[in-house]
Amino acid sequence: MKTNILGLPVKETELIVTELNTLLANFQVYYQNLRGIHWNIRGKRFFDLHVKFEELYNDSQLKIDMIAERVLTLGGTPLHTFEDYIKNSQLAVGKNISIDEKAIHLIVNSLSHLLKIEREILNKSSEINDEGTNSMMSDFIAEQEKTIWMMRAWLEEEL
Repeated sequence: MKTNILGLPVKETELIVTELNTLLANFQVYYQNLRGIHWNIRGKRFFDLHVKFEELYNDSQLKIDMIAERVLTLGGTPLHTFEDYIKNSQLAVGKNISIDEKAIHLIVNSLSHLLKIEREILNKSSEINDEGTNSMMSDFIAEQEKTIWMMRAWLEEEL
């Protein structure tokens, strides 16, 4: 088995890079959705949600950078055009969302989809002992599960 400079199998690492680029594309759509709901939110909960959405998009911007840097660390090239993001993302695009519950549902659904991608990456990276990717995915998963729980509590929904 041929390994790269990091000691990871080349073929399997290339597959992980592809999955990370898919995650990157989905995160970019999630980020833009958050920007949109941050700008467009209306109503009695505006002040609380406006701040929360800003917190979430700042966090997702950091994660986007981490994912791109992991792709580079593994020897790949991160996707970086809107064309690539749209082509490789499965997230719903939230256009003109100004209603609080609709915005929160978009976040929950987006995070749920991101979790699926992250768990798949975690499974594949675990198989080849790619601890750098494992650690990043584990951190993302734990944080996003908590955010889903909080958002569903806000919606007064059960898990």
